[in-house]
Amino acid sequence: MAPSPRSAQDETILLATDLSAASSAATEQAIEFAVRLGARLLVVHVFSQMKGIVPLGRGRPVEGREQRTMIAQAVVQRARAAGAVATFLVWDGDPGDSIIAAAESEGADMIVMGSHGRSTVGRYLLGSVSDHVVHHAMCPVLVVRPTDQDGD
Repeated sequence: MAPSPRSAQDETILLATDLSAASSAATEQAIEFAVRLGARLLVVHVFSQMKGIVPLGRGRPVEGREQRTMIAQAVVQRARAAGAVATFLVWDGDPGDSIIAAAESEGADMIVMGSHGRSTVGRYLLGSVSDHVVHHAMCPVLVVRPTDQDGD
């Protein structure tokens, strides 16, 4: 017996976001796809405490996590207001590996994520989460560059 084909309502679009202004174009694109396709939108933010990463929140890591959770909830509310079914996850860990793990465990059909638009030299020196995800994800990845007004 052949498996029944999946409907668009069974599809999951994973928005991997660092919750910065540079991610806003990817956020808008992911919401638009979810609404148009009738797919579930899963907003994923990885709370990384890697050395050299400046947290959004000031003070203790718990406060930073709370602030990021509130921002992720606001993204979900925007998606729901646009007509999408949306949820979010905030994880600890390495951003690239965590995004891939979330996509696999949630059965994501597509990953949408922003890029800071760094040059080749910048990616070599700083590493690139989007590069890592593109090369290791088991589903298609759409990398959205920021627009001029998004910052970075």
